Amino acid sequence: MLWYHWFAAIALVLCLISCIYHLYKILSLGNPPEYARQAGHIGKAVRYSFTGAMSPKVKESAYLHLPTYIAGIVYHMGTFLAIILFFLSLFNIWLQGWMMWGAVAILLAAVLSGIGILVKRITKHELSTLSNADDYISNILVTAFQLLTALAMIDLKAIPAYFIITSLLLLYFPLGKLKHAVYFFAARYHLGYFYGWRGVWPPKPIKK
Repeated sequence: MLWYHWFAAIALVLCLISCIYHLYKILSLGNPPEYARQAGHIGKAVRYSFTGAMSPKVKESAYLHLPTYIAGIVYHMGTFLAIILFFLSLFNIWLQGWMMWGAVAILLAAVLSGIGILVKRITKHELSTLSNADDYISNILVTAFQLLTALAMIDLKAIPAYFIITSLLLLYFPLGKLKHAVYFFAARYHLGYFYGWRGVWPPKPIKK
């Protein structure tokens, strides 16, 4: 292993330790105390929180901004793919042939989506006024991670830069908004728990 391999491996360990710590803090808090009388089914509501409640049909921020919503999905798909490829690269496993070019196409689509989201954040006044440095750093690091993952599969010369940017991303992950990857699941669970307890979720069919 070369120095940039060790850099990435150490960054990964530190990132995982931090994520486990955050997860432990979440689990140690348990469910919030409820003073209302239970009126619904929590399990069904939690399932709805991770499924139907995520549909753009019921999310105003999604159905009013479908291009951004779709770009966000592509962006996250590219990120998940890049993470999988990173773990494979630690064992010196690289995709070949049509699988490689398929992964490159997905990653480049994700890169374009990330750039589009960044440009919208910068140029749209409503977003720029709500944004801080963390929003921009997170986007740039993730987009660079996707781009260099694609380049590393095409050109071996890009591999050192790939491992360096991946290491920086892993080290930054616990410090900024990227750790929502851990808190996302807790947030969706607690939403389901809250609305399920009160019998609000899943929504009942409207009688005509």
